[in-house]
Amino acid sequence: MIIMAPVLLILLGATEILQADLLPDDKISLLPPVNFTIKVTGLAQVLLRWEPNPDQEQRNVNLEYQVKINAPKEDDYETRITESKCVTILHKGFSASVRTILQNDHSLLASSWASAELHAPPGSPGTSVVNLTCTTNTTADNYSHLRPYQVSLHCTWLVGTDAPEDTQYFLYYRYGSWTEECQEYSKDSTGRNIACWFPRTFIHSRGRDRLAVLVNGSSKHSAIKPFDQLFALHAIDQINPPLNVTAEIEGTRLSIQWEKPVSAFPIHCFDYEVKIHNARNGYLQIEKMMTNAFISIIDDLSKYDVQVRAAVSSMCREAGLWSEWSQPIYVGFSR
Repeated sequence: MIIMAPVLLILLGATEILQADLLPDDKISLLPPVNFTIKVTGLAQVLLRWEPNPDQEQRNVNLEYQVKINAPKEDDYETRITESKCVTILHKGFSASVRTILQNDHSLLASSWASAELHAPPGSPGTSVVNLTCTTNTTADNYSHLRPYQVSLHCTWLVGTDAPEDTQYFLYYRYGSWTEECQEYSKDSTGRNIACWFPRTFIHSRGRDRLAVLVNGSSKHSAIKPFDQLFALHAIDQINPPLNVTAEIEGTRLSIQWEKPVSAFPIHCFDYEVKIHNARNGYLQIEKMMTNAFISIIDDLSKYDVQVRAAVSSMCREAGLWSEWSQPIYVGFSR
């Protein structure tokens, strides 16, 4: 016991020194990162990159970084690496800051901020497009086994209020790593592009990436200001109506069946609404369903029109748009 005591004291002392090194204290001076840059890497996409301060005191601690997006929309997050991708609109400019941090459960030490900025692209006020809207739709591709479904994209916009008459607009979209320029435009009476149609795109109908769309322009009389916008697919995806809707009456039982819409989503990913209209008394019945069949007890002396519509269930994707109603089917009493 006399021999072991000094060894035990030495081990305890080493543990206390190690713990002290791991905890931030007043003796640690944190320096801001250096060579902070912002680089545009794609439509509505930037790469933030920086380096650790070479004069930073090296201690047995794990330094992190806090990134703060200042514009166009405030955000902040922490990371252990020295670069960060950001998907954001850029027509208003972009600015961000980064600092070195050291934290534990009880305290936070932080350096001063290093900042960088991208100025808004040039262009005369009032020349950019307004009211940019886009929708996607899925169709079956019977000629491709690798991609049995294709996604189309349709975008429309209004001409800028102060855009010269000779202004011409051009649209591009980016989804993931793919970028395409529009080849099929619709024009207004003066020949200016006001809509774009992509019959086939690289958009994945079940994907979760945001869709980036940019519209820029040209004119002999003025610099046209570009405009970009981000779209969540679930918010713009126009679901197809259910297929092969049938309705049959047996006595007082109205049986309705249908098949899922043309979609890359499987059968369990859909919610439905069934609309039954009694033409004799005007009564309208709407039922929500998770299956592809519905039975209703009816008045066998009336005539009915039946329609069904679909939406992707929140089990498979964020809530989005309902499809259009299917074409009405008429069943029931007639003379």
